[in-house]
Amino acid sequence: MKRLILALIVLVSFSFVLPSGDYGTIPPATVKKLDGSKVSTTSFSNNGKPMIISFWATWCKPCKKELDAVHENYEEWVKETGVKLIAISIDDVRSSSKVVTDVKSKGWEFEVYLDENSDFKRAMSVNNIPHTFLVDGKGKIVWSHNSYTEGDEEKLYENVKKLVNGETLSH
Repeated sequence: MKRLILALIVLVSFSFVLPSGDYGTIPPATVKKLDGSKVSTTSFSNNGKPMIISFWATWCKPCKKELDAVHENYEEWVKETGVKLIAISIDDVRSSSKVVTDVKSKGWEFEVYLDENSDFKRAMSVNNIPHTFLVDGKGKIVWSHNSYTEGDEEKLYENVKKLVNGETLSH
């Protein structure tokens, strides 16, 4: 009986903690720009406006579909909300050269970084890709989504607009 009560207390506690959307802030890790220079993830910012951080890989078809879908509307999203997309490739050293090729061939206009050692991926507790995070203007992670199906980018943008307007995000 005591275990049951304890389990219920823990479950109820989590039910109040999880929906709040407080996932913490962007943890420190070192990633590379496509030119090979190193950058600390703590330097990611967008002048008080929201950021999207999307983990992907060249071998992940759903990842590329998601980034393509966002790319189609990205310019409009930036104009309307000021949002910035940061795409983090988890390709390792052997396949990271394909990242530059993909980015150029697809014409992606957003920032792309390499996480060849998966340090940032681990720090963000990413297990499966695509994994997308929404970060508010203060650097707090407020929303997270794993996987991709057509139309998910609309839900993402809906949450970006809600964030900009100070509304509650939907999961």
